[in-house]
Amino acid sequence: MYPEDPQAAVMQWLQEVVIGLNLCPFARKPFLANAVRIVTVPHEQSAAILNSLQQELEYLSANTEIETTILVLTSALDDFLLYNDFIHDVEDWLWQNNYEGIYQVASFHPDYCFADATADAVSNFTNRAPFPLLHILREEQLENLLARYDDADDIPQNNIRKLEQLSAAQLRTLFAYLIPRGHLDPEKS
Repeated sequence: MYPEDPQAAVMQWLQEVVIGLNLCPFARKPFLANAVRIVTVPHEQSAAILNSLQQELEYLSANTEIETTILVLTSALDDFLLYNDFIHDVEDWLWQNNYEGIYQVASFHPDYCFADATADAVSNFTNRAPFPLLHILREEQLENLLARYDDADDIPQNNIRKLEQLSAAQLRTLFAYLIPRGHLDPEKS
């Protein structure tokens, strides 16, 4: 159900969707500077995933030239509801371990569904990725970027509009990894 090469799939998603559609106006610069780290996490148990998260936070703290890390969960949390519950556990873990305010985690999942959206809503595609991901962001750096960006509050709505303007064929091409999951009908145009 998932692509065979997790790092290549996430790299392609970053290039074609996140940067290609400019869904994150801050992603291009660190990507081109090789300051984005992609780490696969093969663990199934929550405790082991949290341990990998802690190791990565320690790595980021020691390697300030890396701006962000994407942890690719290759064997866990395929079910979006379980993943969504786990994100709350991650947020609690960040707070309990004194990382809140230093790092934050953005969430992406192949079955991502906003609480106020239907499963097939185009808005969900803004957070749909080839694998369940934990995207670690340096909070101070993010706040500085947002402060210098005039319309930061408009980014989510602008992203939805961008996706709504794509044809069904364009969506199928960009999000081909979602077809086996039933999110895109390859026969519709």
